[in-house]
Amino acid sequence: MPDPLEELAAFDPLESPPGPGRAGGRRTYLLVDAFTDTPLEGNQLAVMTDARGLASEDMQKLAREFNLSETVFVLAPQRGGDVRIRIFTPVTELPFAGHPVLGCAIVLAAALRRGELTLETGAGLVPVAVGQPDGRAALVRMQQPIPSWEPFEREAELLAALGVERSGLPVEAYRNGPMHVYVELPSERSVAELEPEIAALAALGELGVSCFAGSGRRWKTRMFAPGLGVPEDPATGSAAGPLAVHLSRHGRVAFGEEIQISQGEEVGRPSSLLARADGSPAGIDRVEVAGRGVIVARGEFLALG
Repeated sequence: MPDPLEELAAFDPLESPPGPGRAGGRRTYLLVDAFTDTPLEGNQLAVMTDARGLASEDMQKLAREFNLSETVFVLAPQRGGDVRIRIFTPVTELPFAGHPVLGCAIVLAAALRRGELTLETGAGLVPVAVGQPDGRAALVRMQQPIPSWEPFEREAELLAALGVERSGLPVEAYRNGPMHVYVELPSERSVAELEPEIAALAALGELGVSCFAGSGRRWKTRMFAPGLGVPEDPATGSAAGPLAVHLSRHGRVAFGEEIQISQGEEVGRPSSLLARADGSPAGIDRVEVAGRGVIVARGEFLALG
């Protein structure tokens, strides 16, 4: 009698006769672990390498099927970039997000054998530099959109949902595409021990809540975005840049000083991000976020309808 595990190991659904709705529609995707150099850590990302012909509704369904923090869809450029990308959480589309840009850049650099690329996002052009363009623990540096900021008007509700009394720095909201709100806690331990009311955070709307602590160049964060379909994110590149701006504006670090951010330990996906804000109290000139990533898997959807 054949060994069932051997039979399963040899099974290839792509060689099976197509069933109802399976003719055509095959789509290749890659899985990338972002903001880590270790497979199965960092923030997971699905990259649909050719999304031509997919409707927005299809992209949202695929992102819901993956159920990762984000899924990115690669399309032909329209505004002078190398490619255009669309980014979806399980419940909505984002104009910009950091780990999808990083992961997609690693895939593109490996495929095109190029170290410098420009990605078109809903928040504008994002230049990236890939230090080792072969898909293996590549270091990526991205120039992020410069965020705007303002006081967060629902501070009391936010602090209550987090179960904390106050923030060490003003509670402010930054926008670089998505909105991120920042709450400073007294210690890294207090960040690690947070047990927020996820439903109460979701009621605040489509935003990310970044709780942080640290000093000098080393900082720890946790980011909650249940209103975007992400209860807790392992690594949030779009929040790293504004955090560097926030810390620089309020004198916690110097403008131009690169900080290292650790995130994801509490969800079993340790991650490391680098961020820097160049400028002065009069204005921000440049925001850069960097990190490593690695391609870990390849697959195909058999059909999309």
